[in-house]
Amino acid sequence: MELEDIYRQDLSLLIALQILVEECSVTRAAKRLHLSQSATSRILARLREMLNDPLFSRVGQRLVPTQFALDCYQQLQHPTGQLIEMLTPKVFVPEACKQKFTIAATDYAMQALVPFILPDIYRKAPNIQLEIIPVQHKEMQSQLSAQGADMAICRAIGQTLQLNQEFLGKVGVSCLLSPGHPLANSELTLEDYLHYPHATIAISDGVKALLDAAISGHQAPTERLRTSHLDSALALLPFHELLIILPAGMAQLAASKHRLRVKPLPFEIPALDYNLFWHSRCELDKGQQWLRKEIATATQRLLAD
Repeated sequence: MELEDIYRQDLSLLIALQILVEECSVTRAAKRLHLSQSATSRILARLREMLNDPLFSRVGQRLVPTQFALDCYQQLQHPTGQLIEMLTPKVFVPEACKQKFTIAATDYAMQALVPFILPDIYRKAPNIQLEIIPVQHKEMQSQLSAQGADMAICRAIGQTLQLNQEFLGKVGVSCLLSPGHPLANSELTLEDYLHYPHATIAISDGVKALLDAAISGHQAPTERLRTSHLDSALALLPFHELLIILPAGMAQLAASKHRLRVKPLPFEIPALDYNLFWHSRCELDKGQQWLRKEIATATQRLLAD
């Protein structure tokens, strides 16, 4: 028999057969199946026709299964047990999870958020596998569906309306400079911002456009370096009186670690909304749900601080 032939059979009858063998009574089987006695008798008739065997003989009030019925009962134990396990709602146990998850993230998220999120996640789920990849803003719908990324930590850029999302917090932009910089102990003015050379770190094209728009009408400052990684800019500090322009959270971390100074921008730009995005294909997976909650809770706390 081919698979499509099996599809055309009423396989629920086989579950009824198992119950009939266990109960040896149409009345008791009807109670377990939540059916009337007459409906259960009709099921037995259909089973006899489908399997071409009498299946039971009556001895007094008791049904006695044939050897064929007993053989069917034994053969059905394993597949129906697997079906029960598959269809029973699972309780997610992080310690036992061995799933692999792929997270798309911005340069900022990779450097300022993910390192602080991972330890607690791995402490709770030590056997999971994580892959962190660059987010593709313009192709995020495809990245989270056809390309297989499970979630993304980033700003809402491009087509995100068809994606599920949770707000994580707001991210600003700051200036970072060395303690030996001429402005280390002074307030940063717009004139200073325009005069000193810049290194731009982990700033997307969209954010760079906001910065440029804020100083439109002025001659743009010299940009000595634009890169995803802060270490490259730190290596230039002994040679240039740089203003390092970067996301605010990253600036605070770098200032604490390297004894640098953080200055607010001398003009206003809107704070940037960071969200967690995921495709509907991941919505109901227990492991995905758990990881999203862990990431969202930890990131919301970090961005609030």
